[in-house]
Amino acid sequence: MPLKGNHGWRAYRPLSGFGPAIGRGTPLDLARGPLGAGVAFVVSGAALLLPWLRHGDGFFLIAPFGASAVLLFAVPNSPLAQPWSAVVGNSISALMAVLVLSFLREPITAAALALCLAIAAMVVSRSLHPPGGAVALVAALDPALIDRLGPAFVFAPVMAGTAVLVGLAMIWHRLTGRTYPFRQPETGGPHGTSDQTPARRLGLSPDDLREILEVNRQSSNLGVEDLGRLIAAAEQLAAVHQMDALKCEAFMSRDLVTVSPGTPVGRVAGLFRLHGFTSIPVVTADDQLEGVIFQIDLIRGARRAARRDHRGFVAALTQMTNATGRTAPRARDIMSVGLPTVTRDAPIGELLPLLEDGRAEAVPVMEGSRIVGIVTRSDLVSALARNSARSANA
Repeated sequence: MPLKGNHGWRAYRPLSGFGPAIGRGTPLDLARGPLGAGVAFVVSGAALLLPWLRHGDGFFLIAPFGASAVLLFAVPNSPLAQPWSAVVGNSISALMAVLVLSFLREPITAAALALCLAIAAMVVSRSLHPPGGAVALVAALDPALIDRLGPAFVFAPVMAGTAVLVGLAMIWHRLTGRTYPFRQPETGGPHGTSDQTPARRLGLSPDDLREILEVNRQSSNLGVEDLGRLIAAAEQLAAVHQMDALKCEAFMSRDLVTVSPGTPVGRVAGLFRLHGFTSIPVVTADDQLEGVIFQIDLIRGARRAARRDHRGFVAALTQMTNATGRTAPRARDIMSVGLPTVTRDAPIGELLPLLEDGRAEAVPVMEGSRIVGIVTRSDLVSALARNSARSANA
């Protein structure tokens, strides 16, 4: 009987564990996985027509390749789908079946023994690949196939076919914007140094993350790099929730010094020197935001001019900031556009992912299409310090 009371009908859910455990696929995933697998099978079938892959009077794709394709194209981040797991797992499973059939021909017993040995061999060789079990069964249940092909079955179609699928998966995922093979722990950050971005500095080494996976018996389901990304994302979300009470309006700069799109770059440079700002919004006459100029934009503009005019950087920067008249570069020529923005009542925690990795040094605060303030990294540090002080005194 379902439990009643405050919990209603939801309290009694004995079958909840039998429901879907995988999140909903995105439209991109729906297109990318099935289409990639289909293309791979067409190409694989054509590849097996090559003379060096032929056997007797024909060629064939074996059913377990379909299961391998599901892993390679639908869940390429899985440790079970990596090249070593796929190629070695399928091949060593085929080898176990061939060995079993060399001394045992009773179908059920041979299939059971081949499956057991295949799983054991995959675990020992760290090449666990579920379709490998199907490879062993296909061979063990069809002794005539092994009689015809002999040990060559291990190399073709199994090893060769799997290798073709892996190669196609590498090409397909690169073309469609995914990472395959497996993400490896990053050794550096985006600035050309060994430091990772702040969000990725967990205080845990790759070895620590690997130990966590092994202790919790999850190394077959998740990789070290992905575990690091998940921990970082969880920490960042927790920090955002802790700062929900702090709103951008309380920390933003309101008395803005702005320029118009047509302001000469020399005037912009003068404002940077005068006020010590790191960013200056570019707005229209009615405060409609057009973009933001950061100090680095001046440097980038001078660098482009130096390359274009084939002269030194210092000369280009001097010319750019001292030029007058109609030929002088304008704010619109160097400003950054398409920056993330927030509203007055946005929690200050929302700025953490926007300001932490160096892509932006300030975030405009908007009221409709009008800019009403700006939050810089210094403002964010102040908010974090205040939040820490409150937590310590609580």
